[in-house]
Amino acid sequence: FIALGGILPPEEVKERFDSNCITPGTEFMDNLAKCLRYYIADRLNSDPGWKNLTVILSDASAPGEGEHKIMDYIRRQRAQPNHDPNTHHCLCGADADLIMLGLATHEPNFTIIREEFKPNKPKPCSLCNQMGHEVKDCQGLPREKQGKHDQFADSLPVAEQEFIFIRLCVLREYLERELTMASLPFTFDFERSVDDWVFMCFFVGNDFLPHLPSLEIREGAIDRLVNIYKNVVHKTGGYLTESGFVNLQRVQMIMLAVGEVEDSIFKKRKDDDDNFKRRQKEKRKRMKRDQPSFIPGGQFSPQALGNRSSPQAISNPRQAAFEMRMHDRQNSTTSSPNTSLNSDGSPSLTGGIKRKAEDSDSEPEPEDNIRLWETGWKQRYYKNKFDVDASDDKFRRKVVQSYVEGLCWVLRYYYQGCASWNWYYPFHYAPFASDFEGIADMPSDFEKGSKPFKPLEQLMGVFPAASGNFLPPTWRKLMTDPESSIIDFYPEDFAIDLNGKKYAWQGVALLPFVDERRLRAALEEVYPDLTPEESRRNSLGGDVLFVGKHHPLCDFIVEQYKTKSTEAVDIPPELCYGIQGKLTLNENAVLPDQTVESPVPMLRDLSQNSAVSISFKDPQFDEDFVFKAIVLPGAKKPAPVLKPGDWEKTNNDGRPWRPQLGFNRDRKPVHLDQSAFRTLGHMMPRERGMPGMYANTVPLGTYGSPYARPLLSGQQQIPKLLSNLRPQESWRGPTPLFQQTPQRTAGAAPLLAWNRMLQSQNQYQPNQFQVLGGPMGYPQRPEDRMDRGRQV
Repeated sequence: FIALGGILPPEEVKERFDSNCITPGTEFMDNLAKCLRYYIADRLNSDPGWKNLTVILSDASAPGEGEHKIMDYIRRQRAQPNHDPNTHHCLCGADADLIMLGLATHEPNFTIIREEFKPNKPKPCSLCNQMGHEVKDCQGLPREKQGKHDQFADSLPVAEQEFIFIRLCVLREYLERELTMASLPFTFDFERSVDDWVFMCFFVGNDFLPHLPSLEIREGAIDRLVNIYKNVVHKTGGYLTESGFVNLQRVQMIMLAVGEVEDSIFKKRKDDDDNFKRRQKEKRKRMKRDQPSFIPGGQFSPQALGNRSSPQAISNPRQAAFEMRMHDRQNSTTSSPNTSLNSDGSPSLTGGIKRKAEDSDSEPEPEDNIRLWETGWKQRYYKNKFDVDASDDKFRRKVVQSYVEGLCWVLRYYYQGCASWNWYYPFHYAPFASDFEGIADMPSDFEKGSKPFKPLEQLMGVFPAASGNFLPPTWRKLMTDPESSIIDFYPEDFAIDLNGKKYAWQGVALLPFVDERRLRAALEEVYPDLTPEESRRNSLGGDVLFVGKHHPLCDFIVEQYKTKSTEAVDIPPELCYGIQGKLTLNENAVLPDQTVESPVPMLRDLSQNSAVSISFKDPQFDEDFVFKAIVLPGAKKPAPVLKPGDWEKTNNDGRPWRPQLGFNRDRKPVHLDQSAFRTLGHMMPRERGMPGMYANTVPLGTYGSPYARPLLSGQQQIPKLLSNLRPQESWRGPTPLFQQTPQRTAGAAPLLAWNRMLQSQNQYQPNQFQVLGGPMGYPQRPEDRMDRGRQV
């Protein structure tokens, strides 16, 4: 940039945002919890849509992952005798495991919504961080601040956020078709087969265990597991799981069946990888061959359509053409600085000159010492990954046992809650499927009564030394002091094993495992240094329930604060829309007629508050209680969306299949006349994102220049075409001296045909849209076209 004559903007000292602060126990998360409490109180006071809502806040001080805390709430509410089995659940999040968690509840009405990702959004310049230009057009000028803290600066126009709806009832229909098996030696139970499908997905990868080397989700590992499952389940004598508990003897049969095809999987993976590289190499050669050998510059240089503000005439074309020819001649006659001539006049490369990266036909590949596609892959794998010989059966069994414990822990975590807060998988890599021999006798019990880490203790276990500023000073010193007893937990440098991948973020970070006993022993010496505020942040919190003044439960909660009773009371289900649990007084409660202070200086305090909050606790059960993974009695199955396989056979009248999309099950078909169909056909888009026939909006992109002519609809293009076909004044020659009676010529026949076509177009238009509307060419109802969404 400097070589091109640009001026760099003055360097500004910026405070880098460390995303590690988004971890339970930090001051940032504590402030976030205060902001959430303020936000909920503000909405309950001012938003009519929140009038009858029951809001339960479980902030970072309550241990557990957010989605699993929600699932635990659903499980405990389902176990209540008066729970409504037709309750609708909606979970917002982008994690893939939300689908598995939703299926594990066996609720018929479960929907997951996630924000739609839209690529190619406008981005600021990477040099000056300003909008409106790219790096190549940057002038290097600093941006003027709008306000002291730049709070009045122009921001990007915020578009309305769109969401994707994933309806698990539709996914259950697909799974039912895929997993249904005939002639089983035991009774087929679809709900049990769904649990087995969720369990098999854990082998492909999850948040707690590495995936098996032979199972890659991008290679169709889930389909492979389903096929093996359907072939082997006849021999197992039953299902693999039941309400979150694993039958290891049956799982062993599945895993050994996968192990029989491991060798072929590795060889096919190598062949597919080689074929992909070969296609990419041929593609680069074609692109290089299709590039123009000469690109004119100056006034004759090509420009992208739509980028020119106004057309400009070429000045002095003769001189410009002469300079372009002379420049081309000099380039062809001048020798390259990296070449010299031999005695016979042929060019020779100068030694020591490295070829440019763009001249290479292939990209550098990471070194692969395992070579899973060659004989001896198991020996090389254990030697490189675990530094042991594959003949060490005792060590291999230890790895397999730890992995089996992890499978049992994860499944129980999904169906029953956290089985143990102390368990972890003590290796960086997974074993092979062929190593799962004799796992039926392996224990799968976990320590009962374990407790989670406190927030600051967890920060010491997950933070690197570079993020120690979020910890108390004496705690931070344990990360950096060379004399610290746990200094080995915080290495400054560590290796990343690509493990057959291409990028570092896909590899395995070889970090040391934290020893819980050593960590707690080291922290005992620095616990007295905590301030009262830090001690508060280091304590475990709970859930808080909020309601507004119009909620039926509001008066009941206010009465509890008046009595000042310290005992927990049960929630009357009739006052809280069926929600059950226990309530206890909260020290930092939001109370009516008391001001709610704003945690942000820019926001006002809520002086006229009418909302109320109280501590909430889910219904409690015995430690050995098992939540049944079944569909509750009385649950109504949603209307099917998929077309039945025997629809044509059972419906002889030829009626087309009309799936009911969306959530409105009582929608009645609307009958419209031909004019309404014609209007809808003109106004509705032909394709996604394209305007209707009456729209003259210029599309964005290449043709978005101010000199682009407006688009003509289908109705407008035909008359314009006819006007061009009719004889014009310039065709007739000189005006005759005397007017003559016009005679009918042969050219009038085509024009008459065009006019007849225009007259019949209105009759043709509705049929045209009926053919294009529905699937398989069937007429489609207008409301189906308008309500069509991207739903699963």
